[in-house]
Amino acid sequence: MFERILIANRGEIACRVMRTARSLGVEVVAVYSDADRDAAHVAMADRAVHIGGAAPSESYLRGDRIIAAALATGAEAIHPGYGFLSENPDLVEAVEAAGLVFIGPSAAAIRAMGLKDAAKALMEAAGVPVVPGYHGAGQDPEHLAGAAEAIGYPVLIKAVAGGGGKGMRLVERAQDFADALESAQGEARTAFGNAAVLIEKFVQRPRHIEVQVFGDGTRAVHLFERDCSLQRRHQKVIEEAPAPGMTEAVRAAMGQAAVRAAEAIGYAGAGTVEFIVDGSDGLRTDRFWFMEMNTRLQVEHPVTEAITGVDLVEWQLRVAAGEGLPLAQEDLCLNGHAFEARLYAEDVPKGFLPATGRLTHLVFPQDCRADSGVRSGDEISPWYDPMIAKVVTHGPSRAVALRRLSAALRATQVAGTVTNLGFLGALAEHPGFARGEVDTGLIARDLDVLVLVPEAEPRDVALAVLAGLGLLDDVVPDAGFVLWHPFEREVRLMQDGAEVAVRLTTRSAEAHDLRVGDRLVEARRVSGQWRLDGQPAPAVAVHGHRITVFSCYGLTFDLVDPLAREGMAGGNAALIEAPMPGLVKAVYATAGQTVIRGDRLAVLEAMKMEHSLLAARDGVVAEVLVRAGDQVTAGAALVRLEEDA
Repeated sequence: MFERILIANRGEIACRVMRTARSLGVEVVAVYSDADRDAAHVAMADRAVHIGGAAPSESYLRGDRIIAAALATGAEAIHPGYGFLSENPDLVEAVEAAGLVFIGPSAAAIRAMGLKDAAKALMEAAGVPVVPGYHGAGQDPEHLAGAAEAIGYPVLIKAVAGGGGKGMRLVERAQDFADALESAQGEARTAFGNAAVLIEKFVQRPRHIEVQVFGDGTRAVHLFERDCSLQRRHQKVIEEAPAPGMTEAVRAAMGQAAVRAAEAIGYAGAGTVEFIVDGSDGLRTDRFWFMEMNTRLQVEHPVTEAITGVDLVEWQLRVAAGEGLPLAQEDLCLNGHAFEARLYAEDVPKGFLPATGRLTHLVFPQDCRADSGVRSGDEISPWYDPMIAKVVTHGPSRAVALRRLSAALRATQVAGTVTNLGFLGALAEHPGFARGEVDTGLIARDLDVLVLVPEAEPRDVALAVLAGLGLLDDVVPDAGFVLWHPFEREVRLMQDGAEVAVRLTTRSAEAHDLRVGDRLVEARRVSGQWRLDGQPAPAVAVHGHRITVFSCYGLTFDLVDPLAREGMAGGNAALIEAPMPGLVKAVYATAGQTVIRGDRLAVLEAMKMEHSLLAARDGVVAEVLVRAGDQVTAGAALVRLEEDA
């Protein structure tokens, strides 16, 4: 076994690898960028080396600096984690040329799976089923119709030079093929100047099922399957293992196909073979097809670890150190069911807009596995993926594991930034998902229901008032003023841009009455615990004037300072500000320009996405405060409108 390894990554996966390495007595070297000087993975490591600027291109994508750090610290091997350079064959060759061990597959194996067309041809030769299709040069209509017949309807006609859905037609019956082909070719010719098309099998109810494989360079085993069908815009949201509805026959066929794929390229280490599955008629041995192979550890690997009892990172280290496969196929068995939910800093109602901010409070329940690379007080940076944690639960059955996931999400406490926690909770309680009716279109079909913003109950508002005023603490500042009669006052909160007035009557240090609208909420401390209308009060976190009540996955309020109310009145719709740090990609506003509400004034690039900044009201542009190419911080003023008359 190695004495010291370097982890060429950051955040959650770096912390994950460190935990296993430490359990094996292996020292760990971390690398970090300017933005990660105080990150959790740096604090956790035995040694840490600074490798460059905040941008990945200046740090985590600099293989030369990573290798230099490994050599300087006496590390014997480099673990790539996932993302960044984890599937870069040039890095593998450079690591080996430096006399170090790459904890992962060979450069040849990575290259073999890097080109999708070549990979499919290789898999077909190895006896792995690939999506039926015709990609040949022959474009005669009769020839194409014959290809469609051989593939089996329904099929997709797709423009070879296509994009954006142009030149694409779904054909469900043979008698409709000729007209659809003519239409697709005509549209392709107009849009791309190329009428050539290809034919592919159309999967009517697609599921994304992947198989975890592990090889030693010669032999390979599979550690069963994961279902990753719950996706949004091709991004996985909740994963589970094993796949719902899986039969022993399909599992065996899929597992054998995945092992053939791994052994065909002499695979060493952990990898994942991904299949597209037609779930329209249940899972069948003739209805799954190879999509691609991920030549690295996957984000969702914890669910496989939960159902097999295998530490995949330990296996990676042992095989890379020269050991054989720790277990044979017949020694591996399934135990129960597991789920993983990806908790992100993102604003779901605003189209899943990635968010930044300082995590003022972060607590996970004890009865789940929470893999995280951040702590309370850490900053969610605009430079990297905004993942906060992976929440993982396990149970003897799918139903139990799912109930535990739902409970774990409800008990997770996050304050300081918006998150997708409520969205994950809605998914965990989705009736169709609970029945195992999963496919890649589920979220899109039910998105309106899944992104509903919960309304605060009067009890939540009342608790926010008490917390914001410090009345939940043991020492009550106003207690001395309520010796002979109740003390009354009006308190105001802001939530989601709306102001809420609450009438507070303090009767004693342990008794308050709060009128929220037409509801009276009684707050009493009983045996040291606060109760609202007789019910236990949920947890709460206070940071300055910001109060987070951990009900409905987290409700955020701001205590209004009465001295500042005049300045807050009406907000400031005249000022367009950056919602997060980023790069100003374009500015469309000019001084003196008349705009109407909703007009695009500028475009901000942050977290690999472009965000249009719109006028909040009608008006005239008084001043443009930035130029294209400027780097701005969160809250920076970009455009100012003239004040209303």
